Amino acid sequence: MPKVAKALGAAQVARITKPGFHAVGGCPGLQLQVTEGGRSWVLRAMVGSRRREIGLGSCGEVSLADAREQCRQMRAQIRAGIDPVAERAAARAALLNAQTKEITFAEAARRAHQARAAEFRNAKHRAGWISSLESYAFPIIGNLPVNIITVAHVLQVLEPIWTTKTETATRVRQRIETVLSWATVSRFREGDNPARWADNLKELLPLPAKVRKRRHHPALPWQEVPGFMVKLREREGVSALALQFAILTAGRSGEVRNATWNEVDLAAGIWTIPAERMKAGRKHEVPLSPAAVAILQALPRTSDYVFAAPRGGPLSDMSISAVCRRMEVEAVPHGFRSSFKDWARNETRFADEVSELALAHVNNDATRSAYARDGLLPQRAQLLNRWADYCAKPRPAVATVTPIKNARKASGESR
Repeated sequence: MPKVAKALGAAQVARITKPGFHAVGGCPGLQLQVTEGGRSWVLRAMVGSRRREIGLGSCGEVSLADAREQCRQMRAQIRAGIDPVAERAAARAALLNAQTKEITFAEAARRAHQARAAEFRNAKHRAGWISSLESYAFPIIGNLPVNIITVAHVLQVLEPIWTTKTETATRVRQRIETVLSWATVSRFREGDNPARWADNLKELLPLPAKVRKRRHHPALPWQEVPGFMVKLREREGVSALALQFAILTAGRSGEVRNATWNEVDLAAGIWTIPAERMKAGRKHEVPLSPAAVAILQALPRTSDYVFAAPRGGPLSDMSISAVCRRMEVEAVPHGFRSSFKDWARNETRFADEVSELALAHVNNDATRSAYARDGLLPQRAQLLNRWADYCAKPRPAVATVTPIKNARKASGESR
């Protein structure tokens, strides 16, 4: 049984300045250690067959009363066969282990984004994926550990934008779900994904289709396209030629603006757009009509890009749209794809799958199976040739014929 020293008061302890260990009483083994570096509490005790000196904290942080209470608790542990030093080491290791498994949503998002890097079609889509989370999710849940995020947190992100920016909100929800799925698989969280839609957020938010205001690209009626093309061919500049080419190929503006010469085989009359530049993520072969080939042959090769900007890069997103605005037409470049589709349905007998594949739409079983066979390239070539011929010759104005009998009545003549 260790000798119990006389219990000193706080004032008496404060007057001890001699370096070394000084018993302060109140609990067997409790001592004040005085060094040049400061003053601290130490419990000296036998733990099993080993003598331990267990630090209880500095005098500036731990009062004499608290030091005595810690001393009593540790002596109780020793009597129960527990080594307080080993217990502390285990607790510290558990804390460090837990901290290494705890990451914030922002960190998880960036790591999930990096893991998906190879999936993105281009740098713009890659940047857009993470920037949407930075704009809408990070301010609310970015600093939260992923293992505590709940449905309520996800709703805090989505509800302010769900009805006003529905398309953006749906993408943000999908990306939050992806991040939390990554965190679960990476063992940073457990349980259900609070951002999933089915049997979860679907019950708490309006259906996107019910609140989204669909915006259709303004399109020129297909009957007016030939007349528009006459005026377009009168305009000079690369942007006007790019718009002509986009109309003749039924291509998207971005596909045309970023087309490079190594994608074009003029001899074969084929423009092959690589998968990474296609919305559907599949390589797309575009048969070129003689009119489309003629446009390419007339272009100077001043850059790797077919339709190069003055400084050598691709045309800007607004350059082709500006042509439509200057021509004062109620249409945008993308709208001519709708014009082409309406023309194909009304003026040709080609199967719908042919025009769908010409538009690079692979969105149903019929077009998927056609794509899997051979892409219907010969049929698409015929269809685009017909389209080019149609665009080349505006329809003559139809004269209004008044029957002779009605004409006489109108002029007041009698039989």
